[in-house]
Amino acid sequence: MNEPLAERIRPKSLSAYLSQEHLVGNDGSLTHQITKGIIPSLILWGPPGVGKTTLANIIANESGRPFYTLSAINSGVKEVRDVIEKAKQSGGLFTTKNPILFIDEIHRFSKSQQDSLLGAVEKGWITLIGATTENPSFEVIPALLSRCQVYVLNAFGKEELEALLQRAMKEDEYLKSRDIQLKETESLLRLSGGDARKLLNIFELIVSSQDQDPIVLTNDLVTKLVQQNTVRYDKTGEQHYDIISAFIKSVRGSDPNAAVYWLARMIEGGEDLKFIARRMIILASEDIGNANPTALIMANNTFQAVTTIGYPESRIILSQCAVYLATSPKSNASYMAINKAQQLVKQTGDLSIPLHIRNAPTKLMKELGYGEDYKYAHNHQNNFVEQEFLPEEIANTKLYEPGNNSRENALREFLKSRWKDKYDY
Repeated sequence: MNEPLAERIRPKSLSAYLSQEHLVGNDGSLTHQITKGIIPSLILWGPPGVGKTTLANIIANESGRPFYTLSAINSGVKEVRDVIEKAKQSGGLFTTKNPILFIDEIHRFSKSQQDSLLGAVEKGWITLIGATTENPSFEVIPALLSRCQVYVLNAFGKEELEALLQRAMKEDEYLKSRDIQLKETESLLRLSGGDARKLLNIFELIVSSQDQDPIVLTNDLVTKLVQQNTVRYDKTGEQHYDIISAFIKSVRGSDPNAAVYWLARMIEGGEDLKFIARRMIILASEDIGNANPTALIMANNTFQAVTTIGYPESRIILSQCAVYLATSPKSNASYMAINKAQQLVKQTGDLSIPLHIRNAPTKLMKELGYGEDYKYAHNHQNNFVEQEFLPEEIANTKLYEPGNNSRENALREFLKSRWKDKYDY
């Protein structure tokens, strides 16, 4: 029992892999590629403990490829180049399948470290599989990202985590030797924060702490044995998501005091300051929008400043922006509008574009009526003339409903003066 429980029951095959049905289920986007051994370079993006490393190992096993692994925490450019050289030699003349290089926490690689991978990926010396808990759009250089497919792994649900506990009790030799009864699992699941590795570690800790059988797992037993107050802020765990959620909800609720408090909790916990700044950019558009368009500019400038300045001075910039966003008028009208529009597209499909607003770059297109009867707004009074811009099937559909604030009330009046009763503004 030298290895942790998570390692002892780590699945070795695709059939034993739990969850991520959208990727590796019967109709999963990765299933056919894995079974055929046609593996692209890819990035696995998801929260901690959802099986990114396990999936990478299974891909290598199922496709019969040599497997090399690096951790971004303790590997530099030299280590990357050494592994690539080994991979080139193992691929060489003896196999048509290029080796897989797995890099855990690839978001921690510097630009130069990521640059050192480009040639090997582009020339097919290696198939790169990177694992990250951060958005690869921000943390992986564009040149490398463009050469990789990005696959999103979802957090485990309650049923999947409980199934994992059942599997552990059936498959692990030590757990099979104990009489374990899962009476209550809520506290255990909550403490794990959806992290399967953490769940199994806590589970094993509880079981091994009990001298006598049967072991009846209850919420009280878990709470008693696991000291919650000793758990520090975990940048990749439950608190990471809970505190950023508390911060966002405080800003959305116009409470600058709570916003600055949760900001301080993240800063003191060592949270990535760029992560906080990125979330404020999203918030500025989702929750403030056109009630105060300057909020988006402020948030974007904050991200640029934090990237340039760094800690500790950037904490002041983050605080200024958090207070500004919290005290700004709020509107989610643009957010709701795009949600409605996307739902409408899913329901109605690819509706035909009205002929008068189609592009007509060729003579044939003009003869077919493309662009005919289009009214150029600038040729009319007040730069406006009423015409239909939506497909005929959904004409007159209102997707944007201005919020009830001074700026958007002015927008409502503007739209009403333009469109009269058409959209019922």
